[in-house]
Amino acid sequence: MPRLIPESPTFTTGSEKEVWERLRDTLADDDVLLANLRLTDGDKDHEADIVVLMPDIGVLVLEVKGGSVTVEPDDAEGHRWWTQSGGGRRQIRPVDQARGTKHALRRYVDQHARGGTTRRVAWGHGVVVPYARFDADFSVPELPRWSLHDKDDQLVLAERVRDAAWWMQHGDRPPTHDDVEVLTDILTGRFPTPYDVNAESDDRAAEFDRLTMEQASILRVTRLLTRVEVRGGAGSGKTVLALQQAKELARGGQGRKSQRVALLCYSIGLAEHLRRQVATWDRRHRPAFVGTFHAFGQQWGAAEGDRTDSEFWEERLPAEMAELAAELPDKHKYDAVIVDEAQDFADSWWTPVLRSLRDEEQGGLYVYSDENQRIFARFGRPPVALVPLVLDHNLRNTQQIHDSFGPLAPSRMYSRGGHGPAVRFVPSTQEDAVEAADDAVDSLLESGWEPRNVALLTTGHRHPVQVERTDFHDQKGYWRTYWDDDVFYGHVLGCKGLERRAVVLCLNEDGSRDRARERLYVGMSRATDELVVVGDPDTVRWVAGEDVARRLGL
Repeated sequence: MPRLIPESPTFTTGSEKEVWERLRDTLADDDVLLANLRLTDGDKDHEADIVVLMPDIGVLVLEVKGGSVTVEPDDAEGHRWWTQSGGGRRQIRPVDQARGTKHALRRYVDQHARGGTTRRVAWGHGVVVPYARFDADFSVPELPRWSLHDKDDQLVLAERVRDAAWWMQHGDRPPTHDDVEVLTDILTGRFPTPYDVNAESDDRAAEFDRLTMEQASILRVTRLLTRVEVRGGAGSGKTVLALQQAKELARGGQGRKSQRVALLCYSIGLAEHLRRQVATWDRRHRPAFVGTFHAFGQQWGAAEGDRTDSEFWEERLPAEMAELAAELPDKHKYDAVIVDEAQDFADSWWTPVLRSLRDEEQGGLYVYSDENQRIFARFGRPPVALVPLVLDHNLRNTQQIHDSFGPLAPSRMYSRGGHGPAVRFVPSTQEDAVEAADDAVDSLLESGWEPRNVALLTTGHRHPVQVERTDFHDQKGYWRTYWDDDVFYGHVLGCKGLERRAVVLCLNEDGSRDRARERLYVGMSRATDELVVVGDPDTVRWVAGEDVARRLGL
């Protein structure tokens, strides 16, 4: 018995059922018998009553017509096909149907065959009239008698089908057994589509956006407040809310006056992210300034300085900026300043921020912070009273990632980020951690992750690729590569407020440095969908404790 697809088809006519059963009982075991095969293309809807795939012979598309089928002369068309049953008579075009469906199926197969493996395989067509008789010498130009199978041909139908497919090869090659397998998969739509981790990640990202905008209702609470601190752990949507608040203050609305707004942060990478987001908005809704604290002062003429000179950052720069801000004309000052990742700001930085406000006593100051992401030695807080609001839901990270770093978070948070793959730990010595992390990146790419969705972050020395890219570009140019279609190589110190869907966190330090626990927390929480941690298990236990080690499977 041939392979039957479907095994028990439902037919609209008894004639189709009878022909199918006869072929079912007489075709070879290697053949494939398809029934009621439907195809839609740009021309029309096609339906093949029966398709027979025969290894080493060919593919035959059969149109079955019941009733009394006749062919009569016609002055306009030469001849016409007719069928009569149940007292009714109607014109039919069985050859056109069989041939048209054959060509449509063949085009479809050629378009979907991988590597053109089934191109130039022999296809044929025929007509079966199980209840009508035609003379042995019957002939019409579009259909040889050997491709028309009438009532007297039914006992040898399988043999005639094989002969007709052979004679209709027209120089094309007969399909091999492998060809028949491929053709069957294509015609039945059984070619498996690969699982796409990026598509599933897109779905989670859309849900994160929805949940964050739902959470943006918290901003309505701040409408009558001008001094607010929004506190939340990693993944709570602080940056999205900071952006949304900047937009709402800048555009006004609901009876409020539009404001001149500055949106600040510490890191160059986060500043670039904020600028890219703001650039997509209507110009009327954009803040007047978006960038780093340093760039905030440079717009007034503050010095460039050296990024490695802590005295410049902690003392000289903020003092100079405070003087410059005090001398600003009112039109160059701001109605509100929003600071994202505010835990990175030193005490001395808040003076120029407050002096940049048109109303230093009552002007808007909106601070977004996560105390557990203080990974710099400086500790600073605004010298003014702020109304605290707390975000206690993690919307960004999958539940698996959230659970892995949960004990490191400053307070209990509730995960709403959906499910994803388990967090993996790859044991390695400190010396071999970078090489093992590179292997983990290769594994992520092999599993289907697009390079633009993958990042490798180190906690100790920078990765050689980061060093190379930084040397080739300046710091700003290096950070622009974050949005390239390539794997990003960075350090946890510069990635607060940023994220990648798949992250390899490389623990290439021994954990003895100050604030190693905070760096681990930041690094683990940068992954939204898949996290791989590479390093020494003892380092994890030393830095994060047994609870985190257990959650990482150690």
